[in-house]
Amino acid sequence: MSKVENLGEIVDKYGPHLYDAPIDGWLADRKIDRAVPTHCPYCGVQCGMNLLVSNEEVIGFEPRYDFPVNEGKLCPKGVTAYLQIHHPDRLLYPLVKKNGVFERATWDDALDLVVSRIKEIQAKHGKNAVGVYSGSSLTTEKTYVMGKFARLGLGTRYVDYNGRLCMVSAAAGNNKAFGVDRVANSWDDIPLAEVLMIAGSNCAETFPILNKYLWQQRDNGGSWIVIDPRATATARQGDIHLQLKPGTDVAVANGLLNVIIREGLIDEEFISKHTNDWDAVKAVIDQYPPSRAGELSGIDPAKIEKAALLYGQARTGMILHARGIEHHSNGVDNVLSYINIVLATGKIGEPGRGYGTITGQGNGQGGREHGQKADQLPGQRSMTNPEDRKHMCEFWGLPEDELPEAGVSVVEMYEKMREGEIKALLSTCNNGMVSLPDVNAIQRSLEGLEFYVNIDFFMSESSRFADVVLPTTTWAEDEGVTASAEARVVKINKAIDPIGETRPDWWIAKEIARRMGREKYFQFDSPREIFNELREASKGGKADYYGITYEKIDAQNGVMWPCPTEESKGTPRMCEDKKFYHPDGRAKFFAIEYKGPAEVPDDEYPLSLTTGRVVYQYLSGNQTRRIGFLVQQCPEPYVEIHPETAAKMGIVDGENVKVISRRGEGIFPALVVKTIRKDTIFIPYHWGDAKAANLLTNAKLDPVSKIPEFKACAAKIEKIASRELPILGQARKGSSLSEAQRGK
Repeated sequence: MSKVENLGEIVDKYGPHLYDAPIDGWLADRKIDRAVPTHCPYCGVQCGMNLLVSNEEVIGFEPRYDFPVNEGKLCPKGVTAYLQIHHPDRLLYPLVKKNGVFERATWDDALDLVVSRIKEIQAKHGKNAVGVYSGSSLTTEKTYVMGKFARLGLGTRYVDYNGRLCMVSAAAGNNKAFGVDRVANSWDDIPLAEVLMIAGSNCAETFPILNKYLWQQRDNGGSWIVIDPRATATARQGDIHLQLKPGTDVAVANGLLNVIIREGLIDEEFISKHTNDWDAVKAVIDQYPPSRAGELSGIDPAKIEKAALLYGQARTGMILHARGIEHHSNGVDNVLSYINIVLATGKIGEPGRGYGTITGQGNGQGGREHGQKADQLPGQRSMTNPEDRKHMCEFWGLPEDELPEAGVSVVEMYEKMREGEIKALLSTCNNGMVSLPDVNAIQRSLEGLEFYVNIDFFMSESSRFADVVLPTTTWAEDEGVTASAEARVVKINKAIDPIGETRPDWWIAKEIARRMGREKYFQFDSPREIFNELREASKGGKADYYGITYEKIDAQNGVMWPCPTEESKGTPRMCEDKKFYHPDGRAKFFAIEYKGPAEVPDDEYPLSLTTGRVVYQYLSGNQTRRIGFLVQQCPEPYVEIHPETAAKMGIVDGENVKVISRRGEGIFPALVVKTIRKDTIFIPYHWGDAKAANLLTNAKLDPVSKIPEFKACAAKIEKIASRELPILGQARKGSSLSEAQRGK
């Protein structure tokens, strides 16, 4: 059993501890040996930066003004990212758990144990008794290797990635409508749009550098329509805010399209020449006049009318969306309902006319394109398509009968752990004990495993349950590529050699495969060699990287795929010829009926809980919750509650309250704000243990994308006796680890 019996000791030793400065402090007179151009390891904007190296230590950063996306600007996470590299909490050597205690081990001993246990479990229970759970913050080279490692190294069908918790509803919707998982315009098109419709994305806080393009659009005279249950920093800057009930996006989008059709603002020529199934959509949309859309969504019908006319009458316009519309049991329907508006107005494939998704993970786009997604092979080929399977087997030199069948989503993988089908797990670049829904169920999954291997550079809430923890490198200690939210493939450059005994994820996977007797499929010794194999593997696929090279990336400041030839400069704007990726070259409409969330408020649980991000933390927080400055700005989660709702319960601002759902409960300080609906509450999700928002969330999955319903579940708030005020907005008492080390 992989249990945590000594949590206090683990936290004391491995953190998170706060770290505020380089090893020797901020010293202006330190000699800088080199400035290494690279990119931020966090969100899908992938801002350019230089890492400053002195005596083989990364001691700081400086802006990169040559990278066109951020032009020297960085968010609070970006300016502190370098502090991860030499953080005192770094895992620097392999750990093996003995009698509940992690003990230092050699790489040979740790890997021998991993291989022997995997072989033992697979011999007894079959190849599929082992699962692999990977991540989208890895470089694309590593994601390619992890998918190949699972299928060719271990022979298991069970592999998936944490992008399943990010933009897979967008991916599924794009594939259904356009035939490809990317139709995004370059962000350079945003300022050219007369109207931006921003659905479920708080760019101003969670993607602040992207706001550059939004404000350029505003400076050009443009307008914003923002669709969000909260009056976020983005919504407050918009011209029209449609403050909907969580989970009612289909009703809103259908209502908008109803007005656009009624007013004759559709592009009939585009629809006729370049799309299918329009008549079916019209028949459904006729049932959603603004009055009904408003009743379902809680929005004033007059505002729906106004927004529809603003977008419909504009010559140019773009629709952008993010996780706010995708983290639902009807997430794909939500995506398709907004794509219907794009197609009906013909606003696609031209300057300032288009559509795009905004991803929260650094390599959210590239991280699924080349084979670590349960149903996907390199180049966005399908695991279920016989021709695609044959092609990849021939490329790899693998007998077709040895390629496993498609697997299942990561949430379903954890269900199979609880059911006993998956007996062992190898995970990297993820932290399910924070990021997956219904954390109590996730814990039961990990506790029931016979063997668990975790690869990370910090001890996470999930790592604590592992039998073996293998220390990997940070982004500054290896090289490779990522694909940003606009599908710009950029290059991460190595600043220093791996510190301690750390090894890159690709090396760890290769070494396990070698010891499993599968070394013939892993004949590479560097990221460049992996990338060249990946380029060849993707050739002819929808995500065609063949024409991309490290040198071309440097010369162009990134290359947007597809890039099928060495002569090609990439594809900043998709579908300019109005040709889509379905066999007939047409895009598809989908008639979407409103279904609503899987769990709606009732007398027992009268509030709708939605979750999301804050600017000072990143994903599960395993990296950012160790940086003193970021923790000081946002030290703990909170629950946003409307003043009228709070007053009815006698709750005052800053008071600790209990939030309860059908799956769990947690205690959070109340943040009483007018910017949220009276029937809705909001909790940021970057914390674990007793502060995990995902103790409460619903694991109900979208039937197509298999994304969980993070953004809408029924909940209630209880006033508690404790009047202890939280530390929200205040610095923590006591010294951080870095201060203690400096003798302060």
